[in-house]
Formats: sequence, structure tokens, C-alpha cells
Amino acid sequence: MTTMSATQTSDVPTLLVKIFGKDRPGITAGLFDTLAAFSLDVVDIEQVVTRGRMVLCALVTHPPQGLEGELRATVHSWAESMRMQAEIISGTGDNRPRGLGRSLVTVLGHPLTAEATAQVTARITAAGGNIDRIFRLAKYPVTAVEFAVSGVETEPLRTALVTEAAALGVDVAVVAAGLHRRAQRLVVMDVDSTVIQDEVIELFAAHAGCEAEVAEVTAAAMRGELDFEQSLHARVALLAGLDASVVDKVRSEVRLTPGARTLIRTLKRLGYQVGVVSGGFTQVTDDLKERLGLDFAQANTLEIVDGKLTGRVTGEIVDRAGKARLLRRFAAEAGVPLSQTVAIGDGANDLDMLNAAGLGVAFNAKPVVRQAAHTAVNVPFLDTVLYLLGITREEVEAADTLDERLLGRAADEEH
Repeated sequence: MTTMSATQTSDVPTLLVKIFGKDRPGITAGLFDTLAAFSLDVVDIEQVVTRGRMVLCALVTHPPQGLEGELRATVHSWAESMRMQAEIISGTGDNRPRGLGRSLVTVLGHPLTAEATAQVTARITAAGGNIDRIFRLAKYPVTAVEFAVSGVETEPLRTALVTEAAALGVDVAVVAAGLHRRAQRLVVMDVDSTVIQDEVIELFAAHAGCEAEVAEVTAAAMRGELDFEQSLHARVALLAGLDASVVDKVRSEVRLTPGARTLIRTLKRLGYQVGVVSGGFTQVTDDLKERLGLDFAQANTLEIVDGKLTGRVTGEIVDRAGKARLLRRFAAEAGVPLSQTVAIGDGANDLDMLNAAGLGVAFNAKPVVRQAAHTAVNVPFLDTVLYLLGITREEVEAADTLDERLLGRAADEEH
């Protein structure tokens, strides 16, 4: 028999063989062993397993003349012997070509409701998109589902979905599909209220007895109501006279955001470079860089003279524009195109960085930031950003387990 390639099946008869029932080992092998007796070519295969129930679809070329009836009877008999059901549909050619413009739509829900899913998928359709494939990325700590969409360009699809995500009660990210998603990337994050749960200057202020006053100015700056540099100088001035030993105390008080370690550890395993930029202070970010194995870290520096904080900062101010400049600098040093960068932040002073990056993620952000960023994550787990990059929870957990085994083996060899 002459074998046909998939590209040669556009105008020839084909059969869609569907098998569904309880999943168990050997079903896929058994189906294709049954089909092999009829000298068929495989055009396409799709298999999905949900809660132990399998749907297996095989698109194959038509059997030699006069054998279709025998094939149907044989497949149905085999399926019945496996306590499965079979359906065979005659047709012509392969799947219809996917439309131009391919995007990946990631939806995060906590929980993901049927109503939200209905509204998201309806908006995809209204924008002119077709859902080609759906895949669950995670079930914990959030439900994350990825839709492969064709037929509409990425930007209009993002506009149609992301702007209404909050009203739908879900987080939605829309990125262009393609090889670039698997390329090396640079991820740059804000620190305060992003990588860590705290505002560092407020931790210092607590030791100076002016926490409430500093917190009020910080909140106004993050809402975009105050110029960041002016507010920084005003807040730092309140710290004048603090003993330098307070730095170690503040470092010990810093609390990582849930999922921060997992996010950074997983990105580093994948070969990503990871950095932080902060309107806070190098006295803390340098420590985080060492603890978390970061590639880049930049922040303001508290001036210390004769063992005391002077109430001033030294060097270049890391403000809203400064964060975007640092993103570009880090990308150049890492050899990563700006289009392959991801920026994560929560405040108004992160907006330039978020907009400059290939993907800007507003993490539990203020409304003005959520509205301007490419996408928003509104759950308190920083590692959910992994799902926006197409990384599944199962892959993260499998890598963690492997590392634990390797560490355990290394420990055993040492003893």
C-alpha cells in the first residue's frame, strides 16, 4: 500500500474513530493494533481523560475498498470487549485549517465558575475567535485553564477579555502562541507587596515610631496621588537617627509572599533569568538576591554614617521611570529581547515597567494598575504567574519531587 502524508488527505475519504469510556492502560495501544489490520494511515490523534473517563479520537485514512464494513464491525467488537463505546464517522480530508492569529488564553479562577467560563468563551466567539483546544494547567491553589484560540489577532482578543476580567470574577491573560513562548525569558519583579508581603519602609518606620505617618504617604504614592521621589525623600527623612543595627532586624521581619520561592525556583530550573527592582532599599534587596538566587537586584540605598541612618538615600533613585530603565538594562545584560520579558508589580510606580515588558502582570494591584497592565492576578499566590507562562502545576510538583530525591541521594552519598 502507498502511504499518504497528512498533507495529501485534504480531498480523500477519512474516518473519525471515537472511543469513550473508563480509562485504563492499553486502550490506545489496543485501538491502533485493531486498526493496523486494515493498513491505515493516521492523520490525527486526540485523547482527553477527565475524572477517569477517556475520550480518544483517531482520524485515519479510509480502508481499501470493500473493507469499511469489516473495520466498523471489528472496532465495535473490540470496544465492547474493553467495555468501551465506539463511534465511527465517515468524512473527507483532515481537520479544517485553523484561522490566522493564534493566541493562548489563560483563565485563573478561585474558584472557576461555570458562569465565568460561559462568559469568557462567549467573548472569545464574539471577538471572532475559535477555541481549538482546552487544557487544564492547575487545580490548586487556583483552577487554571488554557484555551488555544485561532481566528483573531492577539491584541483585539486581549482587549475583549482582559478589560472585563474583573467583572467576570476571573483573571485572564492573553499571549500570542508560537515558539517564542518556549524561548529563554527574563522575569523582573517589584519587591514590596509583590515578592514580599511587606512594605520595607514601613518596617523601618515601625522601629522609628512613625509607622502610621509613613504608611499614609506610601499608600498615596502607590495610588499615584504623589510623586514617588518626593514621597520617598519625605518618608526616609523620618528614619534619621535610627541605629544601623535596625537593618538586620528588618531583614528578619520580611515575609515572602506565598509562592514566591516556588515561582523563582521553577523559573531558574527552566533557565530563565530572574531579577527584582524596588523603590525600597538595597539593604533588603541584596539579602533577597542572595537568599533566592536572583540574577539581578536594584533598589535605593539608605545612607548610613557613623552607624546611623542619615534620613537620606544615595545614588540613582529607583522610581517609576527608573524601574522601566532597569528592565531594559537587565534584558540587555541577559541577552533577552524586551518582547521576551515578563514584569510583575502592584503599584503605580510599576506601570512603566509593566507596559515596557512583553507581558506585564499586575499582582494584587491597585485598580489603576490592573486597568493598565496586560493582565492581572488577584489571588495571593505568586506562583500562579507560572500558569500564565504555560507551566502546569504537575510539572512544578514533579520537578520539586525530583530535586528532593536528588538532594536525599546526595546526602546519603556524603554519609
